[in-house]
Amino acid sequence: MAKLGFPFTLGVASGEPSADGVILWTRLAVEPLHASKTGGMPNQAFSVKWELAEDAAFSRIVQSGAAPAQPDWAHSVHVRVSGLRAWTEYFYRFSVDGHTSPVGRTKTAPGPDSTEPIRIGVISCQRYEHGFFTVLKHLAAERPDVIFHLGDYVYEYGKPANPQPGRYLRPLESTEECKTLAAYRRRYARYQLDKDLQAAHAAAPWIAMPDDHEVRDNYAGLLPGDGSSQAAFVKRRNAAYKAYYEHLPLRVRPVGNNLQFYRWRPYGKVADFLFVDARQYRSGRNMLGTEQQEWLTTRLTASTARWKVLAQPLFFAPRKFPLEPPSADAWDGFPDSRAKVLAAATGDLVVLSGDVHNAWAAELGNGVEFVTSSVTSRPPSTDGSATLALNPHLKYFDGRRGYLMVTASMTDFTVDYRAVAFVDQPGAPVVTAAGFRVLNNKLQRTDL
Repeated sequence: MAKLGFPFTLGVASGEPSADGVILWTRLAVEPLHASKTGGMPNQAFSVKWELAEDAAFSRIVQSGAAPAQPDWAHSVHVRVSGLRAWTEYFYRFSVDGHTSPVGRTKTAPGPDSTEPIRIGVISCQRYEHGFFTVLKHLAAERPDVIFHLGDYVYEYGKPANPQPGRYLRPLESTEECKTLAAYRRRYARYQLDKDLQAAHAAAPWIAMPDDHEVRDNYAGLLPGDGSSQAAFVKRRNAAYKAYYEHLPLRVRPVGNNLQFYRWRPYGKVADFLFVDARQYRSGRNMLGTEQQEWLTTRLTASTARWKVLAQPLFFAPRKFPLEPPSADAWDGFPDSRAKVLAAATGDLVVLSGDVHNAWAAELGNGVEFVTSSVTSRPPSTDGSATLALNPHLKYFDGRRGYLMVTASMTDFTVDYRAVAFVDQPGAPVVTAAGFRVLNNKLQRTDL
């Protein structure tokens, strides 16, 4: 067999950290955008060597092994590493056929008795054609302990016939909307060829939760919503979930028509992170579905952590607009589901959200919400001042792209809103637009 070309074109990643382990990821793709051959790879399995070390020079390797890269899974590699020390930084790399990958940094979660502060980066909504991923470059430089991605990792759209100004700044790999497994795979490859996205993956472990655009705009449950048959939509959704798994460091594979995204990630005594799927189980007026709702209620009620952190894609707080009705594709469209979440939380609840392409902060009565802006996705035309005036519980708005830098400790929960002024070209500097501290379920500015 001929020697492979360089196969680590999509970089490396880690995710789903626990106190004793982490998932390591890469995908072999010598020609990531190949139209007829997945990743330009031969239709055969490869054995990929992996190494985990205490230092970036790999002079102190603590574990190593080999993992299969199967053609049916787009030659993606998911290594489940265990037996590690809690709250410890490690470095990892892969090799195959004489080629060595870039080096990634990861970090395990703290042990159950830990009271160490946690630094978290929070991002959402990275539409490739809307601009450059400068936000991710700045986030990578912060080297957080963990990164939360709260949805719209890719967008399924094709190129419109007449793009509006500022909405098609970088070309996609296809002008067609993604509907098949091959199309979703190429879309992820298009995104993951971006060096700033690769840097963010290599800087820290990720915990990711999809929203709608990983499948189709505003989809819910198994309902097509676009005029297609349910059978056709289920096939499309299954393809989208499989591609999502193939391109992210997840612990579980798709099974049947489902991929379980909701999960609990404990970080010592400081925080319980509860990731909620706001799409897959919707039915009628129920946002989460019966099983997930019961799971979340039980976790919130039983949690003894200092902070109960609900991480999910959609705007959680009530929000009225001056000239339009509240969004039906947010928790405003499911008030009973929201009420059940708030009833189960006994204070010290923090909700982290994305989706709306603007930054917001809100008080919830027995908790608070922080909404991250987009990485690149174009913001809507929102009258922030008028909306704040109409909603006294909303305490902050910013229309720039950016991310959240969160620090959670036994005494404080603080959030800095990082922002960039432009994404239509590389090189935008980052600024801290605002800072907040949570105090008795209220928001206190720290930057004024």
